[in-house]
Amino acid sequence: MIDALDYIPVAATAFAVPEFMPQILKLRATRDTAGVSWPWAALTSLNNAAWLAYFALAHYWTALIPSCSATVLAATLVLLLSTRGQARLRPSIPVGVWAATLVAAYLVLGRTGLGALLTAAFVVQVAPSIWTAYRTERPTGISSGTWLLILGELSCWLTFGLYKSDPRLITLGLTGVTACALMLARIHRTSRRERRAAPRPAT
Repeated sequence: MIDALDYIPVAATAFAVPEFMPQILKLRATRDTAGVSWPWAALTSLNNAAWLAYFALAHYWTALIPSCSATVLAATLVLLLSTRGQARLRPSIPVGVWAATLVAAYLVLGRTGLGALLTAAFVVQVAPSIWTAYRTERPTGISSGTWLLILGELSCWLTFGLYKSDPRLITLGLTGVTACALMLARIHRTSRRERRAAPRPAT
């Protein structure tokens, strides 16, 4: 008998495929980049491209769908942020260093080395987003929809990791849920301040 929990990766994929669309749509509609991190978008695209290579080498074909979607949509977000002046030399250097590290891990240690390095990839990619959100006085450009979808995806992987007793998935899930909670708390706090500051209609 097939356990229903075996289908959790399908739910994770459903959350993962569209997760960057709310941020892209908000940025295109408002042109507001406040609090949105260019390094986060670049690292997300880079890491998912690396996951794409890892899954292809492992012949894990179903995992290619969310990785491909995240790679393309995050790259689109990078392009939108770049056209709005968010791409700068200083933050691009660590992104380049991380890209070189991923390539070196694969060339030296093969797929196993790349997979081991990718277990730390989410921490690397999400750190700039949290830093930017909390360093920006009014991070009004961040999309709560994107972070809710990321929360849904990583909650699925946390549950699946606990089900399979997989420490890598558990670590990914716990780290991701914590990061999403921090981002959503920051978004909620900003929205509440905006509502309080909005002028009230005359009576």
